Amino acid sequence: MLDERVVTLARTLLHHSVELKKGERVLITSPLTARPLIKALIKEAYAMGAYPYVNIYDDEISRYLITGYEAEQLETSMGWDLKRVKEVDAYISIASSENDSELSEVPGDKFQLRGEYFKPVQKVIINERKWVLLNYPTKGLAQKAKMSFESFENFLLDVCNVDYKKMEQAQQPLKELMERTDKVRIVSPGTDLSFSIEGIPAVKCAGENNIPDGEVFTAPVKDSVNGTITYNTPCPYRGTIFNNVSLTFENGKIVEATADNSEKLNEIFDTDDGARFVGEFAIGVNPMIQHPMGDILFDEKICGSIHFTPGEAYEDADNGNRSSVHWDMVLIQRPEYGGGELYFDDVLVRKDGLFVIPELEGLNPENLK
Repeated sequence: MLDERVVTLARTLLHHSVELKKGERVLITSPLTARPLIKALIKEAYAMGAYPYVNIYDDEISRYLITGYEAEQLETSMGWDLKRVKEVDAYISIASSENDSELSEVPGDKFQLRGEYFKPVQKVIINERKWVLLNYPTKGLAQKAKMSFESFENFLLDVCNVDYKKMEQAQQPLKELMERTDKVRIVSPGTDLSFSIEGIPAVKCAGENNIPDGEVFTAPVKDSVNGTITYNTPCPYRGTIFNNVSLTFENGKIVEATADNSEKLNEIFDTDDGARFVGEFAIGVNPMIQHPMGDILFDEKICGSIHFTPGEAYEDADNGNRSSVHWDMVLIQRPEYGGGELYFDDVLVRKDGLFVIPELEGLNPENLK
């Protein structure tokens, strides 16, 4: 018998996230470890009069494939995937990794090659289709979160089933304020960073494209970023977890980047010209997510956090930056992580992770739970 919370999650994904309609086609991409959710999605889609399709993958098999990728092979594979996503109305991507380091030994140039060839597929999914991305609990994820599997499974399903309609309403004043703002300043231990967001839309995220969710994002004006930011959470990318990442910017560009593995960090930022510029600035507000676990789908939503993202900008909050990299890095500003302040046009709007102006207090944890 399916856990009722899995059934509820499937309904949230189909009815709220991708708003599937009768007669529409939905593609579900997932490893078999998420079998209970796949079954619940298929059952609910059929009950709605829609048509589900399933694409199963395996991380270990993917590692074998990626290691030998060549351009001709990727062109063929991209063509198949592009045709598939163009023929569906909605796309659900389920991540369910048993080993977060499975791809850590794959050469960086293979990731770069794959990223370049699959850009057309990603653009169709993100900009032309209804889509959502989520994680499903595994023992590997539970280990990253330093929790028993049972506790982590309960945590994940509870987090994924928060009241996203209520969250969406509470995010509206923040969206409106961000769209009236020019200068942003972020101050925390090791961080004093300023940039402009003038003229760039702010986007509410309340379960439409990510589960779990809880952020409002925009992008900095590309050449406006100056100062230093030091992230106080793990920064995973391509199977490697970086710690103590600190970035210094001049006129929008990363001119100095250090971490516990600075050489590999800078290799990633040298992937292309856009990798050293920032494509996203976002504020995390999910009250159920308090601490980092090294998985960005959770960490970027942490209550009292921001993320500041080198690489590709999203088209719905576009500053013109283009890159095969999009690396969400998280800074938590709650007191137990060193505290900090967030200013909009020299006005303090959040201190130590809590909003301090009346119109934004609805986003504080006690009002969202």
